[in-house]
Amino acid sequence: MKNVEQEVEISTGKTVIEGSLVIPTGAKSIVLFAHGSGSGRFSPRNRYVAKMLNDCEIGTLLVDLLTKEEEAADAATAEFRFNIDLLSERLVSATNWLRKQQSTRDLILGYFGASTGAAASIIAATKFPEAVRAIVSRGGRPDLAMEYLPRVRAPTLFIVGGRDSVVIDLNKKAMERLQVEGKLEVVPGATHLFEEPGKLEKVAKMSVDWFVAHFD
Repeated sequence: MKNVEQEVEISTGKTVIEGSLVIPTGAKSIVLFAHGSGSGRFSPRNRYVAKMLNDCEIGTLLVDLLTKEEEAADAATAEFRFNIDLLSERLVSATNWLRKQQSTRDLILGYFGASTGAAASIIAATKFPEAVRAIVSRGGRPDLAMEYLPRVRAPTLFIVGGRDSVVIDLNKKAMERLQVEGKLEVVPGATHLFEEPGKLEKVAKMSVDWFVAHFD
């Protein structure tokens, strides 16, 4: 049976952000995606990972943490992309929305953060220490939430491209701050966006395996 995607609107303060929700039949868990700057819920990379999760009966919510107007302004001025406090506040709102919906409130929760979305995921996870059961960071900047890392209670997987040397170092330093289970996976030959043949498939498999292992 084909999974049905539902477009949703989530209120956050005086703003409304948009998301794409998929709940496969029989789902007992859901992963909330936090995208980085210049990306959103229609990112082909994140949608590929989301489909792999859906195929394993894991729900997904891909949400735009910025509005269209904010994205346009950010493209010109870069004023929002490193506003981690704003991004994490939006992610908290999306998490609260999931916890209030009848169809999702009882599902086990995880976060998948890409680029600056990884930092937002780390901060948001500290607000829901009992609810968030696992985190995956893809090409992430967890160093932008360094002071929050010791407070994270969810096992965290850091996935970085082997040719993304600066980000590898930042992720190593971030993982050292964790007080819970953490793992760094370096994908050989991959750059920051994992655009090389076969690399995104590896990211997806690592992510699915991590969530499956920690949702049980």
